[in-house]
Amino acid sequence: MFNLPIGLRTKVAVLSLFLLCLPWLGYQYVWEMEKYLRHGQEKTLEGTTQALATALHERPKLFDSQASFLTQVEKGRDLYAYPLSGPIQLDGKLSDWSSYRHRALNYGSDYQIYKRDENQPLAVSFTHMVGKYAGYLYAFFEVNDPHVIYRGKNSLSIDRNDHIAIATLAPDGMFRRYIIATTQDGWISAFELPEDPSLTKPVTPEVKIQGKWTKTEQGYNVEVRIPLNMVGSKLGFAVYDVNDKNSRTLDAVVGTSAIDDVSKLGTVLVPSPEIESIIKGMSHNSSRIWVVDKHGRVLAKSGDIRSDNSVWSRSTTEKESNSTWEQFKRKYLHPLYYKILTIPAKDFIDSLQDSTVLQGSHISKALNGEQGSTWRLTPDNKAVVLAAASPIWIDDKVMGVVIAEETTHGIRTLRNKALEKLFNVILTIMSMGTLALFFFASNISSRIRKLRDEAEQAIDSQGRIKNEIQGSKVRDEIGDLSRSFASIVSRLSQYTHYLENMSSRLSHELRTPVAVVRSSLEHLGLQELNPDTRKYVDRAQEGVNRLNMILNNMSEATRLEESLSHAEKTVFPLERVISGCMQGYQMTYPDQTFSLEIINEETPIVGVPEYIAQLMDKLIANALEFSHEQSPIHVSLKVKNKFAELCVSNLGPALPENMAEQIFESMVSVRPQKAQEKPHLGLGLYIARLICQFHQGQISASNVQQKSGEITGVEIKIRLPLSKESLS
Repeated sequence: MFNLPIGLRTKVAVLSLFLLCLPWLGYQYVWEMEKYLRHGQEKTLEGTTQALATALHERPKLFDSQASFLTQVEKGRDLYAYPLSGPIQLDGKLSDWSSYRHRALNYGSDYQIYKRDENQPLAVSFTHMVGKYAGYLYAFFEVNDPHVIYRGKNSLSIDRNDHIAIATLAPDGMFRRYIIATTQDGWISAFELPEDPSLTKPVTPEVKIQGKWTKTEQGYNVEVRIPLNMVGSKLGFAVYDVNDKNSRTLDAVVGTSAIDDVSKLGTVLVPSPEIESIIKGMSHNSSRIWVVDKHGRVLAKSGDIRSDNSVWSRSTTEKESNSTWEQFKRKYLHPLYYKILTIPAKDFIDSLQDSTVLQGSHISKALNGEQGSTWRLTPDNKAVVLAAASPIWIDDKVMGVVIAEETTHGIRTLRNKALEKLFNVILTIMSMGTLALFFFASNISSRIRKLRDEAEQAIDSQGRIKNEIQGSKVRDEIGDLSRSFASIVSRLSQYTHYLENMSSRLSHELRTPVAVVRSSLEHLGLQELNPDTRKYVDRAQEGVNRLNMILNNMSEATRLEESLSHAEKTVFPLERVISGCMQGYQMTYPDQTFSLEIINEETPIVGVPEYIAQLMDKLIANALEFSHEQSPIHVSLKVKNKFAELCVSNLGPALPENMAEQIFESMVSVRPQKAQEKPHLGLGLYIARLICQFHQGQISASNVQQKSGEITGVEIKIRLPLSKESLS
């Protein structure tokens, strides 16, 4: 791949980026699959509602008895018998109705049927609801009445007191009326009135209607139970209020509807046992089936959407395995996956669980004769519910709707399983790819580090070529780079060798012509010359001497390198050599002040004392040249970590920037470009470095700074390893 052309490498890179997109494409594919599965679930649920609606087509008896023929349902007048979870204990305390109280309606002035004095405020109101359990219709009345008037114990009249009237169009088609009245708290007494609505006598006791009357601080409570076979499709309740115990005159009537005429009665809808038996077969799956009339009132319900028994859920059921891989997935991978994925919640808020009237766009569409479906989110945002509806036809009219509801938990679980497998594959491929790339990158990085180390070891800190780089034989970019580096270092080595030997060659080549010029000038000087001519001869002689000194300096480094290669090393005390040299400098430069600090212990090193003395000559000469007048030169010798540290510092100009290393190179000088008494080729510190390297030491230069940060001079430091052998 590394030898490919640039254009082809670009294409390979683009292809690699495309391959990195494959996991994302797989993720998107799973989400698209979920959309299609939801569409399939929607069509399946519509098919279910259509099949159930077919079973209810053209069966008018199922709907006529439920008052589906009404053109409009009036709240409070048309009653709905809510399904009860159990029988109501008839005790007048209303405690069994606590879970249903939110469905009860309050009847007050808006439901006033009669009032004797229109100028007086209405004194009576009541809260009421009806429910159905088994074969009975239950009802409660929580009446607010400040004056409760009971029936007289010896009175034959049952309507000259507070009482509750019931009217219904019985299943046999007869209009029947009943009165509930009592002489005291306790079990009620029910009486059937004559068929003629204008008559209230004679009455017949009705023992099938049972209940209890309980007086309260606000009025009284009444709980009633009526057999369903006594109740038809029309039903009405009315509370009669009498406030004067003496006159027993009727003051007001409040009720669900007027009860003196069958046409004035409201309707009652009781969930149909016949329809429930038809849809009961759907209770085994996770769908919930509703059957509503054309007013949206629930006629029957079956199933529970919280159950997890759909075909989608069953398709994702897997046998539990205790293999190492399965345990690893459950313990490590699944917690990681489900930080992104969501587990379908089994416990969610179902706002329609106990609904008695259903509405929605799907129901409206079904009432118009077409199938419809809709999606909704539960109030707690934990579940998505799909609802489908199909119309029920009777005589080319829509008399009701079959509604099926189902959550998307099964599809979400199926999606999660697919994403789990996708993530497993992606992790496996990425792990293998990462491992392969790791070894590949490690191989490349190791080769690059090796090339870096070879390059660093090829040239020392002073820029001299120490080692050669061996070019790699591998035919790739790194191999080409290695071979290029090897070629560069080889050419640089040749050029450096040429520069290092140039001074000796120049010295050798220039000595003969200089000797010829010198001898000629000497012979010329022996002759008698006029003063003007003598002046020019003396100046020429001075120039030849200066040139000869330059040649000697140029050859000094070369001679030193040759002598160092053949020198024999011995163990000698460094402190004695330094002390001796400093005594000589003090006599040689009597006007110069030297500050000496030498350790009082032996500092044996391996080398040649004469070369150390020559090293000191170069350092002191350099310090003398760059130090300020009347400023001392400080020389110290210390021992640190098995190394002898020799420091020579002077007060004077600072080193130029980035010259701390270069001043030890051959023919490098930081002196100002001006006329000098002696020629300087920048070889003094270079010779010092050669002697230091010969003794396996290090030499460095740095500016001396005061605490205030001001640079006051230069310090040259030399570190020489101490000898392990004893001087004795």
